[in-house]
Parts: sequence; structure tokens; C-alpha cells
Amino acid sequence: MKLFGSSGIRAVFDRDLLALAFRVGLAVGRNHGNVVVGTDTRTSGDAMKHAVISGLLAGGARCSDAGITPTPTLAFITREFDAGVMITASHNPPEYNGIKLLNPDGSSFDSLQQVQIEEAVSDESFEVARWEEIKHSDIYSGAIEHHIDSILPGFPAGLNLKVVVDAGCGAASEVTPRLLERLGCEVVTLNCYNSGFFPRDIEPIEANLQELCRAVTESNARVGIAHDGDADRMMAVDDRGRFVSGDRLLAVLAQAVGAKDLVTTLDASMAIEEMGFNVRRTKIGDTWVSEELKNGGDFGGETSGCWIFPVISLCPDGIYAAAQVAALAGQQKLSELVDAVPVYPLLRGSVASDGVAMPRLESNLMAMKPLSVSNTDGFKMNFKDGWLLVRASGTEPKIRLTAEAKTGERAQQLYDNGLAAVMDSVDTGGRAN
Repeated sequence: MKLFGSSGIRAVFDRDLLALAFRVGLAVGRNHGNVVVGTDTRTSGDAMKHAVISGLLAGGARCSDAGITPTPTLAFITREFDAGVMITASHNPPEYNGIKLLNPDGSSFDSLQQVQIEEAVSDESFEVARWEEIKHSDIYSGAIEHHIDSILPGFPAGLNLKVVVDAGCGAASEVTPRLLERLGCEVVTLNCYNSGFFPRDIEPIEANLQELCRAVTESNARVGIAHDGDADRMMAVDDRGRFVSGDRLLAVLAQAVGAKDLVTTLDASMAIEEMGFNVRRTKIGDTWVSEELKNGGDFGGETSGCWIFPVISLCPDGIYAAAQVAALAGQQKLSELVDAVPVYPLLRGSVASDGVAMPRLESNLMAMKPLSVSNTDGFKMNFKDGWLLVRASGTEPKIRLTAEAKTGERAQQLYDNGLAAVMDSVDTGGRAN
């Protein structure tokens, strides 16, 4: 039974997901004696949380409930426990929910740990703990303050700049504004109240952040900060009201922390190598980035907005990233830092599909005659003047495409050829977007 995608377990909330939550809790509880649980703001969060806690207790574990908390905050306090369980579907729409399992160092359960959970969930002969072995659950108070207090010493106080924060009514709604205010910022808030009915599409991409762009310009702010539902992601808007692409933000943040060894994903811009970093690339998904960072590295991230700072945790930390971007904007205009990063034309898109004829897709793609091909995650084809990546999404029923080249015309050509290859291979009903 395959349960885990590139960033945990996710599905539309229904009775099957609720039943699965109990089984996952039971599997975790049988092997981890002391576990902390948190949720984002989704309406189904409490139901999922209590199902997981029931499973944990039935497995013999002791359990602490941290309440509504960002994923990076839960990851930070998991160092006090044997494991953490975050109830979230991250950037997925509000009807989804899911489960992310965390180690004490903040990293997600790795591939071996995931297989062990999947095998335990599939075992129909599972047993619960004996009645005399059942532990209790309690409330963990102060998780948000612990996280904020751990971040503050790394940044100067008295930043004295205006920042607009759009938390999307997710788990960072009461965290990022509080952190930035304690750093001396004047904070203008958008969508910063806890609600499972997200007022904008919760993924922090440019199309969903136009209100934030306008607010930065209209309020004469130095920077805008945006999060997804559980704040493992952070994206920024510069002082000119421009959305900062993930590829450029990756470079800006790496420079800010003085990184020499950088871990990122296959779909990040080729410009990052040109900036002098020692780059190691992984499959797409923050789980793979954090797993590789265990082998060393100063900073890691993927261009979707997941930024990993090993100095605090191996979990993508949108809260810490918000402080980092605010500190940068207090020293120099973010627009100047962004414009100094080299950029090549890069296109990203997807095709909705429940399946694809892989032999046909591979044949179609190879007809493009690439110089080399990597199968680390889907098909990444390298050409003398660019590259094309075609892969199945790890979080949604989609085929994702990314193309980058030295010229816009060539990037569009690579993307269009890749899209045609996919559309000829997907199940009937595939839709490009």
C-alpha cells in the first residue's frame, strides 16, 4: 500500500482518510513512546487529530496535543519527543487533509520509515496495546513561543521597517506577525486569522498573491510575506510590489546565510550553479532535500517556497524564512538583491491526469533527442541550451512539466514539445494548465 507522496499523506477528507488517520497513529504509537501532535487550521483538523491521538494511545504511546501550530513549529518542539505528527495538507485546497510524520531533528520520516508505516497500516492482524499499557494524552502549551524565542537571537532587533504578511488564514496567522513585531517591524496583516475556509487559493504562487502585491505597493512596505496552510512554505514580494520567483529567492536566501554547500531539487534553475555554490540536487519534495542535508550542507530549499535552515531544524521553516527576508529588507532593498540574481526563461505547468502510459511517454520524450537523461525523478532531459523535466506530482493527480533555456523561444519550444508528449500519453481527459 503506497500512502506517502513527496511530502506526507494527503487526500480529500472523508471516512477513509479518517480511518487511515487512526491506523497511522497506531503504527507510529507502537514504535515511538512519546509523540506530539499539531494541526493547521483546516475544518477537518480536529477530527483528524483525535483519530490520530486515539491510534497513538491504542499503540501504547504517550501523546501531547500542541493545538493549531505551523509545521515548522511542531518540528522544532519534536526535539523534545520521539516523533511528531502534523495534521495538514499544506498547500492543497481546504477540502484536503493529511499527515506528515516528523523525526526529532525536524526531518520528515525518510523512505525506509515510510515503508515501515505503510507495512504496519496494511497489516490486518494488527494489535492494540493491553489495557494496562495504555498511556494518557495531555496538552502541550507554548509551542509557538518556544519557536519564536529560538528564532529571535539570530536576527537584529529594531528592524524598523513595514512588512505586509498574508498568512492565507493558515497556521502562521498568529505566528509570523508576532515574530516580526518582536523584531521591530510594523506589520500590516492580510488574512491573518485562523480559518479553515481559506480566502485565497492557499498555495503561495504569484497568481494567488495579487492582493499582497497591491498591499505592499499601496502601503509603501519594504517587503511582503506569504505562507501556505501550514507555513512550511514562504514566498516574498519585493519593495516594488513584484512577486519574487522561487528560483531567485533560493539564491537570495542562500547568499544571506553564507551558504557554500547548497541542496536543492532537480527543477531549480541552472543559474544556481553559476553563482558559485556547491550544489547537490535531489528528487522534488522537501523530504528528499532534508534527507540529503543529513549528509551535510549549509542550506536547502525547493523553489515552491520550502526553505530549510539546518541551524534550527531539518524541516522547511517558513517562519524562520520570514525573519530572514525581513532582516535582508532592513539592510538593502529586496528588489536590488533579487535583480542581482541571474535569470533564464523558465516555464512551469501541469496536466491533470490519473495515469500515463509510461512507455509511450518515454518514447515521445526521447524523440526530442536530448544529450543526456536523468531518471532520478521522472525524466529530466538535458540539451546544450536548456533542459526539460517531466514528472508525476507527489501530492496531486498531475503530470508536472518544467523547462528552462538560454532564450525564451527555446524554453517555450522545450515546454511545448514536452506538453505534446504528455498529452499524447495521458489517460483521456488530461487537461493542461
